[in-house]
Amino acid sequence: MQLASPLFLILLIAVPLLIIASRWLHKKTITPVVRFSDFNHGFAVSVQMMRQTLSIRALPILKILRCVVLALLVVTLARPQLSQSREHQSAKGIDILLVLDISESMRAEDFEGANRIQTAKSVVNAMLEKRLTDRENDRIGLVVFAGESFTLCPLTLDYSVLAELLSDVKIGHLEDGTAIGEALATATQRLRASKSKTKIVILLTDGENNAGSINPGAAASLAHSHGIKVYTIGMGKEGGARIPYADTTFGKRYREVLTYLDEDTLKQIAQTTGGRYFRATDTQSLKQIYAEIDRFEKTQFEVINTIARKELLGYFLIPAVLLLGIEILLSNTVLRKIP
Repeated sequence: MQLASPLFLILLIAVPLLIIASRWLHKKTITPVVRFSDFNHGFAVSVQMMRQTLSIRALPILKILRCVVLALLVVTLARPQLSQSREHQSAKGIDILLVLDISESMRAEDFEGANRIQTAKSVVNAMLEKRLTDRENDRIGLVVFAGESFTLCPLTLDYSVLAELLSDVKIGHLEDGTAIGEALATATQRLRASKSKTKIVILLTDGENNAGSINPGAAASLAHSHGIKVYTIGMGKEGGARIPYADTTFGKRYREVLTYLDEDTLKQIAQTTGGRYFRATDTQSLKQIYAEIDRFEKTQFEVINTIARKELLGYFLIPAVLLLGIEILLSNTVLRKIP
């Protein structure tokens, strides 16, 4: 609670001054005496010598009421207020589409203890968990692609649902191949209607564009025309890796054909759209890439502080008026003094 006009509290000095002045005047005033015959004792006695009634003993209440009323009126003039500070956060979320390669080459086992698709899913899932605890204003969707592309999850704020869908992603669900241009076009189609000022695509692949009818360069230009920034991630160790396959007779075996990463195309896509290209050769570097992209594209928060003030005049003025009314009523009825 605070006072809008605290200087009025100086008037509270009038309360003790009123008490002192009242006592001083009482001493200076000649006490009226009414004499009458006392048949029992044979001499006159003053009224003061008589036994005081309850009304006489209650007379000081009037002075107390006046002092309380005066104090309440002074506090009312000081305008007591109750202040409540409120902070309103207006978040400007960004829209992010994760574009994940699920072609056969993502089975390559050149990452620690897992193949490429398992590693990618693990890192993306960790990013979703972090965003779930840190902020919930960025919409995230998921596009998967191989020889064709498919929107597995549209833009959503429900990261838990997205993580569940991601966990079910498996190689072989789509026709094999690497349609980078088509995947980027699908992501652009999803983001073009977005009203967000910041639209991001994070495209992860380990191969070269060898499927689909859309050229990656043309898809990048289309994304740029809609204000979409594309971050590209090339996955896999230098020199490529052999791709395992299941043999019904000898169990897991490896194809002699190595995967090939077309870094030039991925760099061109990033440059055209104003994004960046990254190369992930191990799990730790992939984690750092997603963390770095996360630092680049932060949600903007607009903080508005508002102070709501509630006037408390009534809590002091109403009791003052009631007590003043009681004082006037008593002084003119049961506590009335006859001059």
